[in-house]
Amino acid sequence: MFNEIKKEVNWNGKIITLETGKIARQANSVMARMGNTVVLCAVTISPKAPEGVNFFPLTVNYIEKYYAAGKIPGGFFKREAKPSDNATLVSRLIDRPIRPMFPSNFHNEVNIVCTVLSYDSSNNPDIVALVGASAALAISEAPFLEAIAGARIGYVNGEYILNPSLAELKNSKLDLIVAGTKSSVLMVESEAKELSEEIMLGALNFGHSHCQVIIDAINEFKSEAGKVKMAVVAEENSALKKSISDVFGSRIVAAFKKQAKQERAGDLDMIKSEILTQFVNSENGNSENKVAAIFKDLEKDVVRGDIIKSNTRIDGRAPDQIRQIKAEVGILPQVHGSALFTRGETQALVITTVGSSRDEQTIDGLEATQTKETFMLHYNFPPYSVGETGRLGTPGRREIGHGKLAWRAINPILPTQEQFGYVTRVVSEITESNGSSSMATVCGTSLSLMDAGVPLAKPVSGIAMGLIKEGLNYVILSDIMGDEDHLGDMDFKVAGTKDGITALQMDIKINGIDFVIMEKALHQAYNGRLHILDKMSEAISEARTTLNGNIPKVEIINIATRKIKDVIGSRGKVIKGICEATGVLIDINDDGVVKISSNNPEATQKAIAMINDIVFEPEVGNIYEGPVVKVIDAGAFINIANGRDGFIHISELAEYRVDFVEDVINEGDIVKVKVIGFDKKGRPKLSYRSVDQVTGEDVSHKFPAQSRDESDRDDRREDRRGVGRDREPRRDRDDFKPEEPKKRRGFFS
Repeated sequence: MFNEIKKEVNWNGKIITLETGKIARQANSVMARMGNTVVLCAVTISPKAPEGVNFFPLTVNYIEKYYAAGKIPGGFFKREAKPSDNATLVSRLIDRPIRPMFPSNFHNEVNIVCTVLSYDSSNNPDIVALVGASAALAISEAPFLEAIAGARIGYVNGEYILNPSLAELKNSKLDLIVAGTKSSVLMVESEAKELSEEIMLGALNFGHSHCQVIIDAINEFKSEAGKVKMAVVAEENSALKKSISDVFGSRIVAAFKKQAKQERAGDLDMIKSEILTQFVNSENGNSENKVAAIFKDLEKDVVRGDIIKSNTRIDGRAPDQIRQIKAEVGILPQVHGSALFTRGETQALVITTVGSSRDEQTIDGLEATQTKETFMLHYNFPPYSVGETGRLGTPGRREIGHGKLAWRAINPILPTQEQFGYVTRVVSEITESNGSSSMATVCGTSLSLMDAGVPLAKPVSGIAMGLIKEGLNYVILSDIMGDEDHLGDMDFKVAGTKDGITALQMDIKINGIDFVIMEKALHQAYNGRLHILDKMSEAISEARTTLNGNIPKVEIINIATRKIKDVIGSRGKVIKGICEATGVLIDINDDGVVKISSNNPEATQKAIAMINDIVFEPEVGNIYEGPVVKVIDAGAFINIANGRDGFIHISELAEYRVDFVEDVINEGDIVKVKVIGFDKKGRPKLSYRSVDQVTGEDVSHKFPAQSRDESDRDDRREDRRGVGRDREPRRDRDDFKPEEPKKRRGFFS
């Protein structure tokens, strides 16, 4: 019934399996497995290109099914709906190295769906999905030029780790994913803890070398299960291209001389419209798509030709020159922190908001437990930022991806929760864009956080690098503009401090970039990064020493975990009462960390005092002051803290024998007492005679201690009579003859 074909390969001690022919047989499907993580990758291709489409309509969907980890989705409907941010990011991760592996004139729709069917925490499904998608394309009829593979790299104790588990990543200074072909790297995504260019390059080399065994396995799998590839014939357009160039070539060159983006784009749109009007002719086969493709080739020739020949860019800059930079902070009066970062025609308005732990974001994924995120970074790209009209909707894949890249760049430099017990949200509003708005977001976020007073360890900047490569000749570009990105061969983003890289992202559009080029790009990016940091320091060079006055101040105290229930109270009654009485916000962690946030220092201190009273634990030898709450024959009860009483035996009232407790103290008196021990129920035993009531000085050394026999006898007597806070004494002296005055008992009475 099934024509199953299976391929297994040992990948650095882990077995990865590729299987086809059993599940989803009407698609080009591969079941990819590593450990107990299983991903079904299905590829479908439309038989012909849609009418009028002049781009490659590739769609990649990575789908997380909660049943894969033995979980039921949260929410009312209990089914997977909108993809999580992580699913969106993995979809982009798979798309980016696959897209360059199709012919430029292939316009058929291709759909890739990667569904996580089984998940174990030791094998991350994103790498399994990437390998499975590559294998499914390899055996399909799609004109997939060359098999790719990807790997995750960690860095622990100076050594690289291939495909680390989630537990290993917690101790890693690096989380890097690299994907590529047999000969070159196509895609990189990473977060690092200030690692050097040499370490990052070593990680790329390490990962790419370990991808080779997977690429070989996919090629062997293809030889057994592969279909015949669709034929894609390149059209001969040289004559038409020459005709268009003869008429419009000089105007295209003149348009690219204009440095203002809107002027340049307006001229090019006008030229393109005239070319389409003049040269589109269905009778001789000159379709609109065909003519438009030739116009794009002419644009490439102008931009790339000038750079290769003269090292001169569109705006006249040298290859390593950065555009003019202006950094400003504190431009919005009411927010917690703000910055405006402008680089050329790219601008980011970045706002920081600081909140309490109740503002944490709950992340629910395939992992066994929910996680809490205390740092959020959201990136918005409205159409007006590029001078266009359009509707505003929910964040798309681009917004989520750019925001996550900036998040990775800043996250390694943020203080820990122990150092800074706040939740931080940053929003980057892109108000202008002409290249690398994600790196402008990194710079603006660093400035905005420091303006708010968030103790950022060091400022972070980011730069986007480009590449123009023709044959053996190439030029590396610093701080690329939109046209250089659109018409170039590489988009290489590097972010970090003056001491190391914190994030790196690379997308290669051609197959053939070696490690020599990447090494030069990294070192050129380092110089650009330092230049940008210098410009940023003109606005602010380190975090403000005090928080913005609009931010609620957070005080952190620690209590014993066994006392958490006492502070919260039944159904939260106690903690709600403290909040209502003081006006503060209180959050308690399971480890006993209590965070009190308020703009009123007096209210904060009042709340802390109330909590301290609840969790109070008396210590032997300490002296406390409090009211006498009850007097009995054997002694008296003293409230030494809110809700905590101690007992003074009558023998501890004075250095002489006391017949009546009331001869020394009475109910309602405020007295100073010393803790001299605890009874078997843990209740404090107190001494009045050991404390000077005026100075509070310990004077126990002046009086002989009560004998142990006498003390033990008194304890036994106390237990027999039922003395204590837990129960009332069985009888009281006043119960006998309340109408008669008390008589003093003599020594022999």
